Amino acid sequence: MNMKKIFALLFLVFCVTISGKSQQVAVKTNLLYGAYTATPNMGLEIRLAKASTLDIGVGYNPWNLNGSTANNKKLVHWLGQVEYRHWLCQRFTGHFFGVHALGTQFNIAGHELPLLLEKGSKNYRYQGYGYGGGISYGYNFFLGKRWGLEATIGMGYARLHYDKYDCVKCGAKIGAEVKNYFGPTKAGISLVYIIK
Repeated sequence: MNMKKIFALLFLVFCVTISGKSQQVAVKTNLLYGAYTATPNMGLEIRLAKASTLDIGVGYNPWNLNGSTANNKKLVHWLGQVEYRHWLCQRFTGHFFGVHALGTQFNIAGHELPLLLEKGSKNYRYQGYGYGGGISYGYNFFLGKRWGLEATIGMGYARLHYDKYDCVKCGAKIGAEVKNYFGPTKAGISLVYIIK
């Protein structure tokens, strides 16, 4: 599924959600993810019940970090996550626990990612996809009538399928690999705006 379809789906969910008088929705951006990976991202959180919400987030990074084809260091990817959240007190404020699923496609070169890929990964290029899920905990700090700051961390599993190339700029394909990853699957500090 391409990014246009993902954004169209998010917009449709948003329009359907805010059409109900008792519904509540929040829009957000993950500042930590955006700053660490230089990835524009957005999220939408929809009220399901008194103490539960559905959080949908997407991020898309289409460029080489140094802006040239001569230096192919890049973290090109799209990432989508869907999470069911149970709030301990009231939705959009305080503590919550969640269960999330994720999917991604990536083309990474010149980055040392020993936990995710392998030691020495900065000397290779990896192109592929992954999927997985996990559990999370978070807290939303109340900043004002409609504003909040959310901190969240998640742990889980991801299965990565990728082709490995012997050079970050050019080079022959070394082989296809599959890796099972256990560890952090979600981290964020997000600015939240609640629409009523």
